[in-house]
Amino acid sequence: MSGMVAAHPFGDPQTVEIAADPTDPAVVHVTWKVGAADDLTLLGIHLGVLPEDRVMLDGAISYDDGDATLVEQAPEVREYLLEHVAVSADGRACTGRVEATGDLIADGADLVFACPTPPARATVEVSTLTDLHPAYRTLATGPDGQHRVYSADAPRHDWALGVTSTTGTTGGTGDATGGTQEQSLGTGTSAALQIGGVLGAVLLVVVAGAVVARRRRRVPPTPTL
Repeated sequence: MSGMVAAHPFGDPQTVEIAADPTDPAVVHVTWKVGAADDLTLLGIHLGVLPEDRVMLDGAISYDDGDATLVEQAPEVREYLLEHVAVSADGRACTGRVEATGDLIADGADLVFACPTPPARATVEVSTLTDLHPAYRTLATGPDGQHRVYSADAPRHDWALGVTSTTGTTGGTGDATGGTQEQSLGTGTSAALQIGGVLGAVLLVVVAGAVVARRRRRVPPTPTL
C-alpha cells in the first residue's frame, strides 16, 4: 500500500469488549468492532482485499456497500486480528482464534483465547488500526464496568476477570455484569465525547478530593479546656 493513504480516526471509535467465559474459566473473549465504514474500507485496502485506487488524491476514501462483505469474508482480516489482538495471563500467552466474524460494525468479530490456567487477571493487547494511523483510539469495556482507552502509546491494559453474573454472553455485546456495551460506551456518540467522558470522570474525582481537603483545612481547631 502506498504511503499516501489517509486514515479517518476521528469519527466513531473502534471498540472491544473483554469478557470471561461463564462455562470455561480458562477462556477469555474479546469482541472487536470497527468504528465506521470508511475505516473498514481503509483496512481492506491495507490488507490488499480492496484496490488502492479507492483512495482519492485528497486522501478521502471511496467506498461502496459491497466493501463490508468483501472485508468481513476475507481470511486476511482474521490473520490481521490475531496479529493485533493478544491476551496473556501470569506471563504466558493465551492461544487465540477468531471464532466468528459477522457485521464488523454492528456485531463485530469474536476472538477466543484459551489460557494455560484460569486467570483472575489478564493482559489484553489491542493495536488494531493504529498501524494505519496513530490517532486511532479503541474504547474498551470489561467485567464489572471496567473501562479503558487503547491507543498507539497504550496498547496494553490489565483486566480483572471476575464474573458477578451468569447472565452475560460469551463474547456478544453483553458484558460480565449482564449489561450491554452500547450502554457502557454510549455507542453512536463521537469518539471525542466518549473519551472526554472517561477523562471527565477521573477529573471529577480529583476535584472532589481537593474540595474535601480544602474544607478540612478551614475547620478551626476545637479549643481545649
